[in-house]
Amino acid sequence: MDYRLLLDRIYQSVDSQAYFTPTGSAPASQRDAMHEIAQALGRPDFEADNVRSLARRLHGAGRIDRVRYLSALHVIEAHPRVANWAEAARLAGEQEMAALELGGPELQHNLAAVDRHRGVLAFMRNQYEVALDYFSRALERERSSENLQNVLCSLLRLDEEADAKNLLDMIRRSYPAEIVESLNASIARDPDLALLREE
Repeated sequence: MDYRLLLDRIYQSVDSQAYFTPTGSAPASQRDAMHEIAQALGRPDFEADNVRSLARRLHGAGRIDRVRYLSALHVIEAHPRVANWAEAARLAGEQEMAALELGGPELQHNLAAVDRHRGVLAFMRNQYEVALDYFSRALERERSSENLQNVLCSLLRLDEEADAKNLLDMIRRSYPAEIVESLNASIARDPDLALLREE
């Protein structure tokens, strides 16, 4: 993989999308259910089986679609306390097929989530260049603070601090305030982004 070509692709994606309106996020009808799952995953007494059952119930009740159900299962398997990498990778593939079958206006958002999941797996397995490739794909599909954050984390893990700072400067100059504020908040709290904090 040619790192410079990948970086050029990221810069082009950031530059070409700078003035478009963000389109990502779960449909309003599914946000509360996804929030329930996220809260369950964040508990100190997190139990994988309990969160799997919660996701299954929410899907069965029609509160989340199959794409988000598979996404939730993937996140459970990729959680550091579970670390079932093979199952997480299998679920990402199943989620991709479900996204393609569903199609519709959410297709790019749903495929961006698949790319992001694959990037997280690569990142957690210390394959940072592979992670950067997946995260850049997610960014090309959906401009979001989360996708930008993942790209910056990967650049820093690859010891490309100057490139990360240049990209951050570009984002701060051209992206909507909402995305910049969200990214700044992530930088302030995420130890993986500590090198980007202003002195």
